[in-house]
Amino acid sequence: MALEHPINQLSGIGPKLAEKCAGIGLLTVGDLLFHLPYKYQDRTRLTPIGQLKLGMAVVIEGEVMGSQVLFGRRRSLICRISDRTGLLTMRLFHFTKAQQNRLRQGARIRCYGEVRMGSTGLEMMHPEYQVRDDGDFPPLDDALTPLYPSTEGLNQGRLRSLVEQAITALKRQGGLPEWLPPDWLAGWGLPSLTDALLSLHHPSPGSDTDALLAGLHPAQQRLALEELLAHHLSLMQIRQKTQAFGAVRFPPSTSLVSELLKQLPFTLTGAQQRVVGEIQDDLGRSLPMLRLVQGDVGSGKTLVAMLAALQVIEAGYQVALMAPTELLAEQHFRNMSQWVEPLGLTCGLLLGKHGKKQRGETLDDLAQGRIQMMIGTHALFQESVEYAQLGLVIIDEQHRFGVHQRLALKEKARQGLPHQLTMTATPIPRTLAMTAYADLDVSIIDELPPGRTPVTTTVISQDRRDAVVRRVDAACGDGRQVYWVCTLIEESEELQAEAAEDTADNLQRALPGRRIGLLHGRMKGAEKTRLMTAFKDGQLDILVATTVIEVGVDVPNASVMIIENPERLGLAQLHQLRGRVGRGSKDSYCLLLFGTPLSEQSRQRLEVMRSTSDGFVIAEEDLKLRGPGEVLGTRQTGAMQFRVADLERDRNWLDVVPELAHRLTVEYPGHVEPLVNRWLFNADRYAQV
Repeated sequence: MALEHPINQLSGIGPKLAEKCAGIGLLTVGDLLFHLPYKYQDRTRLTPIGQLKLGMAVVIEGEVMGSQVLFGRRRSLICRISDRTGLLTMRLFHFTKAQQNRLRQGARIRCYGEVRMGSTGLEMMHPEYQVRDDGDFPPLDDALTPLYPSTEGLNQGRLRSLVEQAITALKRQGGLPEWLPPDWLAGWGLPSLTDALLSLHHPSPGSDTDALLAGLHPAQQRLALEELLAHHLSLMQIRQKTQAFGAVRFPPSTSLVSELLKQLPFTLTGAQQRVVGEIQDDLGRSLPMLRLVQGDVGSGKTLVAMLAALQVIEAGYQVALMAPTELLAEQHFRNMSQWVEPLGLTCGLLLGKHGKKQRGETLDDLAQGRIQMMIGTHALFQESVEYAQLGLVIIDEQHRFGVHQRLALKEKARQGLPHQLTMTATPIPRTLAMTAYADLDVSIIDELPPGRTPVTTTVISQDRRDAVVRRVDAACGDGRQVYWVCTLIEESEELQAEAAEDTADNLQRALPGRRIGLLHGRMKGAEKTRLMTAFKDGQLDILVATTVIEVGVDVPNASVMIIENPERLGLAQLHQLRGRVGRGSKDSYCLLLFGTPLSEQSRQRLEVMRSTSDGFVIAEEDLKLRGPGEVLGTRQTGAMQFRVADLERDRNWLDVVPELAHRLTVEYPGHVEPLVNRWLFNADRYAQV
């Protein structure tokens, strides 16, 4: 039995069980070796009853002193056990007459279970047990018992049996090849890969159980290091393959950039100037730029992207900007048209809702080169779209696009690869940036333009909703404008729209003198645009909306944000919503109107929002609370679903991994591909762009 063989070749596994295994990622014999326990049970020693404490999971052995059936709210069988150091009660709610007969006075019994407090003192509820009338019990286990992540229909006994077969195959094969140099492992006191796997599946009784449960045992750290290294090497390979295509070099702009800067009523911040310089250098190279610009809401990323676009346009090439929503694409189109039309340039807008005639004219202008700056949603990379000369792709809120969508847009270039600039207003924790985005150069705009006012955040229970409505009324009376954001657990736009409609109706009844608008995802683009324009122009006092307003919408006079049920959103999303206010000179407020009861994790999230407005602090906390897959968004993660590594727990390796990846590539180039394949052969590599 080879490790690469399908799991259905193991003994005792049929099609149904193979399907269950596949559901938790177990496809081959080798997958079982890396399916590690999440917990261990210690069945290697007996514990005297007199030494038991609440919460202990232990093996006890003693004599049955008597048993009886109790009739109360639930019928139960209780059995009193003594080992001469103390008494323990075993309680069974589901039992048969045969079980009752076996548990007679004088019988010997061995139990494994968790100790809890019952009505008669210490007890075990439904423990695993064996009864002997005469003779001895079988020997105790000689190693800790592993418990594996499982699924319905796949019990622990069956899983352990499958893992044992995989371990037998591993030993017969002589272990796994070692791709990390032995001297590296010795320097950190780490075991070989084979020894690490064996000790995790069969930890010795003397193993440090606390370290095992915390993921800090040397065997676990050995696997985490190799997995992080494999992911980093994979991203290095992707970057090398991408840049092997080459790209057009664009010299610095001599006129368009300076002309735009003269138009602006403000000067760039130091952070913007630094990032513009980094992008300018990238565009001047013959390697495709692969740069991620991250900055908080309102830090001026769009202007930075526009200046990059002008450098490309001045050289006679076109730029495509892809946004995640039509609303945001339309706002980019309005803003950028105002910037470039005075320079004699043309912006185009391509959306899925456009009619055949309008679309045809736009596509013709684009193919003929009459449009220099093309803005749109995923419509930008449909098969019918042709560019005269595409030189730069700008992607806003990158994590909202799938890998294949971004790749399709890049293939629109006629020669080489276009440069790629991606932007996100979702601050990415350093630990994630070093792993998920290791194939990109990262620029951070860590300075807000002057004049931005800090937002005061308050956490309020739904029980005080009436007081919040009065506060909103007072704010409108002071000439302020208010966002009221409705959230729902359900993803259905239909349900979200209904919730927003109910909220708008209730507010209108409570505040009959206020002008209230309603914005949700079911509306047509033209209607959304009309509403946002009316709100921006001060024709509405309150805008009730779903999270459709999360990105991009800019209304300087809006200075109050109410977010209903904020506990249903992630920290990054809450932070982006809060960034819609605080864009003018007035003091700004964000009220988080939470529902009860509140879970401990939700309480922690809201406390983070209340205590800081630093997007990077918030992002780090989001990572701790939700994990990388949730922070990045499921469509983006692909191989980010680590089997062993934990970015928070194992962050000490992240500074080491880039250097190790470089050394392995130089000193042991033949080890790179097999090491990557060991960990990522079944996963989508992060991104081919």
